[in-house]
Amino acid sequence: MHLAASSQTQLALSRELKRLMLQNLLNKRRLAALPRTVIDAPAVQVLCHATEYKERLLTLIAGARQRIIITALYLQADEAGEQVLRALYRAKQKNPALQVTVYVDFHRARRGLIGQEGGRTNADFYRAIAAEYREPILIQGVPVKKRELFGVLHLKGFVFDDTLFYSGASLNNIYLAEQQRYRADRYLQIDNKALADAFAAGHQQVLGDTEVVQSLLADEAQIAQAYKTNHRSWLRQARLSRYPLQHQSQSGALTASLLMGMGRLNNQLNQSILALLALAERDVLIYTPYFNPPPILAKALRKCLKRGIKVTIVVGDKTANDFYIPPGQKFSRIGGLPYLYETILRKFVKSNQSFIDAGLLDIRLWRHADNSYHLKGLSVDSRRHLFTGHNLNPRAFALDFENGILVDDELGQLQAQLQLEQMQIFANTARVEHFTQIEMVRDYPEQVRKLLGKIKGVGVDLVVKRLI
Repeated sequence: MHLAASSQTQLALSRELKRLMLQNLLNKRRLAALPRTVIDAPAVQVLCHATEYKERLLTLIAGARQRIIITALYLQADEAGEQVLRALYRAKQKNPALQVTVYVDFHRARRGLIGQEGGRTNADFYRAIAAEYREPILIQGVPVKKRELFGVLHLKGFVFDDTLFYSGASLNNIYLAEQQRYRADRYLQIDNKALADAFAAGHQQVLGDTEVVQSLLADEAQIAQAYKTNHRSWLRQARLSRYPLQHQSQSGALTASLLMGMGRLNNQLNQSILALLALAERDVLIYTPYFNPPPILAKALRKCLKRGIKVTIVVGDKTANDFYIPPGQKFSRIGGLPYLYETILRKFVKSNQSFIDAGLLDIRLWRHADNSYHLKGLSVDSRRHLFTGHNLNPRAFALDFENGILVDDELGQLQAQLQLEQMQIFANTARVEHFTQIEMVRDYPEQVRKLLGKIKGVGVDLVVKRLI
């Protein structure tokens, strides 16, 4: 009997080993199949602060000669947003042949800020500025879903002639450090024609459908319902879309791949993220602003830890969250989000405390004065680096339209720049040594406790977590 049980155990272990080997083979093939282009290390710049982001952005706009393509969640009706928009118009007036196209989320552009009902929308702002200039630019609204709650345009990145400038940041005062405060993000510039061409073509392929993607300069009454007739077929196309990057193979070369994805099925970006984690051999570094990993990601991270992989996660402190409302200011329900994220983080830390004790898991909370944190990305084995707007949360994995740039740096040619970036980020972090360092619900302000109690009490906490 004992021999039979031992034999069954060995058989089960053998099957599991074969399954893992097959999964690793599939993941290797998945990453190897990604189209990539060779880039020169001197053509890559990693910027480290929002002030540099603004300065470089305005410089690239002024210097563009053939094309400018701006893709962001939003271009805000505020001082910094106006500076960017007027810079685009000035470039167009100076050179009427210059292609200038701005893509933003359709629904976000047509509403005010959360908690501020009525008033001027971003679309109103665009129309007012456009009326002042003779040479027009294109400002297009992309309705990823019929309601903003169920998915937004989260594609990021700008093309200026043959330069690709990528960040998870949008365009407003805080992202551009216009008024004392800033929102930290990541900023990558690559001067490469093939990469810029593929990026531009990919966005034109999906976002150039004028039956769905609407001009935000048109009359509001004309655009409100116009996209709905053809939206379903456009959505199917968008989910299948890929950047048309021609593959270049060269041993030891520095390469970049462009990734795009939306939805749970056949999502190239999601699949690549999970493949990177599955193939990690030494270390993983993750930047994420909102700690709410979906089960599939939490499972992948735990597998890394069980394999002895060092995992470092840098997440914003709740006070560095976009939606944090300081004590003394008028509270609204959206202000409960940072606390909800913190409860999820505490639970994760508690369940993985043994890995922290073993030196395998390093959780760092970012906080710098009253600034906020918006970094996203992934580095594996100090070789593969993903720059993305993907928040590594349920929304990003299932609802929003996301993209990213995967850089494969086999020889470590970008290591000095990335280490400088990491050093500056880590300078504003504090390590979590034990889950008891993170506040519990009972420590929160009364309004927050009541709000979280209501959410949990009516059983909608799981639904909320899937939508944030």
